[in-house]
Amino acid sequence: MQKHELLTMPVQHIDIKTINTTDLIKAMGNMSFSSRATANAATILAKMISDPECSIILTIAGSSSAAGCMQVYIDMVRSNMVDAIVATGATIVDMDFFEALGFKHYRGTPDIDDKMLRDNYIDRIYDTYIDEEELQVCDRTIKQIADTLPARAYSSREFIYYMGKYLLDKRKKSDSLVQACYDMDVPIFCPAFSDSSAGFGLVLHQAEKKDHIAIDCVKDFYELTQIKIKAHKTGLFMIGGGVPKNFAQDTVICAEVLGKDVPMHEYAVQITVADARDGACSSSTLKEASSWGKVDTVCEQMVYAEATTVLPLIISYVYHKASWKKREPRRYARLFTGGEL
Repeated sequence: MQKHELLTMPVQHIDIKTINTTDLIKAMGNMSFSSRATANAATILAKMISDPECSIILTIAGSSSAAGCMQVYIDMVRSNMVDAIVATGATIVDMDFFEALGFKHYRGTPDIDDKMLRDNYIDRIYDTYIDEEELQVCDRTIKQIADTLPARAYSSREFIYYMGKYLLDKRKKSDSLVQACYDMDVPIFCPAFSDSSAGFGLVLHQAEKKDHIAIDCVKDFYELTQIKIKAHKTGLFMIGGGVPKNFAQDTVICAEVLGKDVPMHEYAVQITVADARDGACSSSTLKEASSWGKVDTVCEQMVYAEATTVLPLIISYVYHKASWKKREPRRYARLFTGGEL
């Protein structure tokens, strides 16, 4: 098959604003297994949103954005359900920023000759395809942004701010997560930023410039901890695990190291397919995280499901309950950009 024959069906991102799952989630609450866990997770997120003292941190790992949930995250930000985001670099750069530049993810199949895909310069995420040549445009765009910045160390949050600023005039898509967070003053942290298309662009930048920028992951940790200290009461809504999950949880311990008295994350939901027995659940369940002093166990829920199957149900439920309309925006990015909170 030729490349143009393989890249014909773009992934359609689900729009939870047009689908109301409130009755379905309520009914699932009277069931068992993952259905009841999903309903309980939706109820906990609704409590976070309704709690006027609670700041909400969204963490994203895995490829749910590429698989059709990108608009879900954008709608969460635009609807003031999120105050800070911790994500993988791939989520923010290879998936969201990539589409903001006008490119697409395509529906494919895992049952294919991957050597043939490589010959066509197509990358595969299970049953989703990406045009590698377009991804390299994304790499070079990251380089272009880096080339415009003064040589110093930046947190990933700072650099992603400049990505949002770049999109003000250059975006080819009507909305993106990077753009929404820029507009809403919601900081995005990618503690493993270089593990993505951004890494290639930044390598190109450093290879060409003697005086170059660098990404400081310690600065990321300090900045996110400052948000935890400012917020005091927090809730976590976590998609997958990995670095984003632990990075957000560890702010409680980091604040303690800094001599600040902050409570454990009071609310927590994690959607994952990982098992805790072999350490694959990013080392712990939410109950286990309580032993580290990270997460309280009063309002926590593990949902063992593939994220694209339950995330739209949960967010549609809280969107259509509409308590977010009364919620005050935190605008935590202004802690670092000189604006007023």
